[in-house]
Amino acid sequence: MLTRSPGHQSLDLEVMSDLVRQVCHLRSQSAEMLLVTSGAIAAGREALGHGQDAVDRDITSRQVLAAVGQNRLMHIYQELFSAHGYQVAQVLLTINDLSDRQSYLNVRNTLQGLLELGVVPILNENDVVAVDEIGEVFGDNDRLSALVANLVDADLLTILTDTDGLYTADPHLDPDARLIGRVERVDAEIEAVVGTNSNSWARGGMHTKVDAARLVTTSGIAMVMCHGLAKDALLRAVSGEEIGTLFQPAGEKLEARKRWMLSGISHRGEVVVDSGAASAIREDNRSLLPAGIQDARGEFQRGDIIYIVESEGQRIACGIANYSAEDIQRIRGSRSDQIEGTLGYQYGQEVVHRNNLVLL
Repeated sequence: MLTRSPGHQSLDLEVMSDLVRQVCHLRSQSAEMLLVTSGAIAAGREALGHGQDAVDRDITSRQVLAAVGQNRLMHIYQELFSAHGYQVAQVLLTINDLSDRQSYLNVRNTLQGLLELGVVPILNENDVVAVDEIGEVFGDNDRLSALVANLVDADLLTILTDTDGLYTADPHLDPDARLIGRVERVDAEIEAVVGTNSNSWARGGMHTKVDAARLVTTSGIAMVMCHGLAKDALLRAVSGEEIGTLFQPAGEKLEARKRWMLSGISHRGEVVVDSGAASAIREDNRSLLPAGIQDARGEFQRGDIIYIVESEGQRIACGIANYSAEDIQRIRGSRSDQIEGTLGYQYGQEVVHRNNLVLL
């Protein structure tokens, strides 16, 4: 959204200026604002005179462009915010910064300190040091914005994009596609809608935005997704005006530790459970025992935060694993009193204790 079309070769200063105007207006109304932005790679490409066809598809080339562009991007934001009398602070993050509990708390304290001083934090993925994360793990800032909203216990996450919101189908291909104005819950039905869009799986596409919505709404935070170029889009979203798609928060806000657990989910690991275990977790608030586990997928270690999924593939919870994927493969289907006999050691009767579990 911050780059000029066609070609996406350079930053659109007019769009950036209007976005800053809206942020500053809300800040003047005593709203605490954080801005998660893209644009570093585009700024670097522009500074070096590289066209869109320049070789920047590989990780190293993108890191080089980001290194050049981050300073340029922040300089532009500093000038734009200064014109309205506000200071900004740059915060560069990788997903590891939010996965580690101590680092997570350090980032939260820094952001809260900046907000108390009236400074507007501007956050971006640290492409210079990230490797597998550039545009993939964070999802072109969609997931990053959700993680940050979760981190600071925001009241609202607004994702400004190049579509009017979530549609029942791809509006570019289906003339009968309808805008979904309100989503009560991100469930299998919504996931199926996303799966019908031809560009849903592109980097920064609709799929990552729905994932972001799932994360924040599970934490009790509302999210609005709307077209960033619509007039006063941010102001309208914050004021509660109907614009784009509103994802309703699911119940009350989670406690801070459980919000961190949602932020730290490892996409490399999950355990598959049978219907009995799923029911015990979902309906009876029970721990996950090895007897109900059918499979462990991916590579994860004891202490990692993993998904718990039903055999049909539906994610029902996440939690802190007491055992590694390798250990779980060995004890799955067993009684808890058989764990030590199988492994030669045990870290408790539960694979995931109910106190370390969050329903999705």
